[in-house]
Amino acid sequence: MKENKQLLVLIHLSQLLDFVTGIGGFIVPLILWLTKKDEIINMDEHGKAIINFRISMFIYVLICIPLILLLGLGILGLIILGIFYFIFPIINAIKASNNESPNYPFSIRIIK
Repeated sequence: MKENKQLLVLIHLSQLLDFVTGIGGFIVPLILWLTKKDEIINMDEHGKAIINFRISMFIYVLICIPLILLLGLGILGLIILGIFYFIFPIINAIKASNNESPNYPFSIRIIK
């Protein structure tokens, strides 16, 4: 196994592809994690954190959709989730460059 901080940073920042492509922010980190988890030190930890975050955010978006129709609170929820989608990948990319463990708040640990 070898160390590659740049790839760890890239996997976090690749989530921002959602703002350009719509789905690339899930596919690219998933492929990078699955292909490099046994080759790069800490890739498994970072990849799992990202995938758990992405799945959790998808679940939260699904919860917000009916709340739009009921109370209008879903719009506020979607705005907050959009901010999370943008800020936390950047924060965790910086953490990866400093050899720190990733931390995605409100993330459900689906993949352990």
